[in-house]
Amino acid sequence: MPTKIIHLKGVGPFGGGILTYGHFNTIHPGHIRYLRHARSLGEKLVVALIGDGSGTDFPFNQAERAEALSLLGIADAVLLLRADELDQAISNMKPAVLVLGNEYKNNPDIQPTLAKQRQSGGAVQFHAGEIHYATADLLSSSERDLRHQRRDLFKNACQRQRIRKSQLLNSINAWADTRLIVLGDTIVDQYAACEAIGMSAEAPVVVVRELERKNFIGGAAVVAAHISALGAQCDFVSVVGTDRTAELVRQELLSQGIGDGLSSDPSRPTTFKKRYVVENQKLFRVSRLEEHNLDASIEDQVIAQLERLAPGAQGIVVSDFVYGVVTPRILGVIEKLADKHNLLLFGDLQCSSQVGSITRFEQFSLLCPNEREARLALQDKDCGLEQLSQQLLQTTSCERLVMKLGSEGFIAYDREADGQIRSQAFPALSVNPLDVAGAGDSLLALFATGLASGQAMMPTAALACCMAALAVETMGNTPINANALRSSLEEVLEA
Repeated sequence: MPTKIIHLKGVGPFGGGILTYGHFNTIHPGHIRYLRHARSLGEKLVVALIGDGSGTDFPFNQAERAEALSLLGIADAVLLLRADELDQAISNMKPAVLVLGNEYKNNPDIQPTLAKQRQSGGAVQFHAGEIHYATADLLSSSERDLRHQRRDLFKNACQRQRIRKSQLLNSINAWADTRLIVLGDTIVDQYAACEAIGMSAEAPVVVVRELERKNFIGGAAVVAAHISALGAQCDFVSVVGTDRTAELVRQELLSQGIGDGLSSDPSRPTTFKKRYVVENQKLFRVSRLEEHNLDASIEDQVIAQLERLAPGAQGIVVSDFVYGVVTPRILGVIEKLADKHNLLLFGDLQCSSQVGSITRFEQFSLLCPNEREARLALQDKDCGLEQLSQQLLQTTSCERLVMKLGSEGFIAYDREADGQIRSQAFPALSVNPLDVAGAGDSLLALFATGLASGQAMMPTAALACCMAALAVETMGNTPINANALRSSLEEVLEA
């Protein structure tokens, strides 16, 4: 059934119905989680949509917001309020359950309204939507249908932000004049293609035969490789060991035209990760690494490299895997260099198996955490996505934020000149990815390149959406070049 648009005047009770409420200025995965939860509570769901007369200046008018809600196909009806007459909506409709976001739980202004709902025999539930880090979409839709849905979501996002294809294609040409410094942990990823033989007779373990191996530069090194492949100039500052793996990294940097700002530390081998793969399925990973912070003498070398390169750059990209390269002292030097040379700072901290917090990056131009990392940093597992993002923006005082949501895509937040935060959700265009390990690195590289070249946040986000889809289509960290990005953009927008 299509979602109806209804008005407050004349609307009456609906038995067993569920009522939700909000402004829904920009629809993102957090709203979808919240609405799907509400949908599961009863037979009929109505969304009460705050009107344009509420005194809040929304970027999109009520008609546009109602259309976005109706396109989701989750609610039975969207109730158009003139302002924010939730009291009257409850009196008229007498919902069995009023479902509100967690941000309303301690809001004193709405307590009288909640009391009215309870006095009428209805229930009140606060919910942020189920938090999950994977998708089951392929169980309910075909890959082809999902691909079409996500491309439509991408086109709608571009339309809402008034992004034109010609604008995106032209912006790629401007990257050649951009120079960035990438700082972070160097990793070499080795993929071992294997053939499954069977189960061992000695123990319940799978036995495989190794067929072929291939090495990829990873960690912060692949961020630099992406930037260079996109056509910008890049210098890479990091620390490696005195081993053969370090020589492989130096050769790769040379072949890709990336400036070598590496320092050698004999006390820590170059971080090496080996993944065993059978028919594109990863079995397990073995890591060889040291996590201690750099000694003062090595810190001095890294700082000297940064001070040498900073005058000729537009920005510094910090890709921190929490293996000890980005020390507090080095981070302090970066912040001073940014002030001195008017550099943009871009940060990503990955702590899937390490201990770290994105909040150590303060007043950066852009931060790119995933939802799990943001919740760990803020010690908040209950709030909605919007509230989580706003808390992180406030805590770090960063100018822009990309909240990565894995299979749900990402939400881009931009702080405008008047201090207002504008946001837009972008979908994950890849429906059945081959290898998601490098998606975040490719996003960081694209955002840094686009923003450092003077490009606006939302057009950059549209290109980053295409970039991430390309990155997950191959096994291993393969740099994405500008021509591949152009082709992907043309395909998505013309499909």
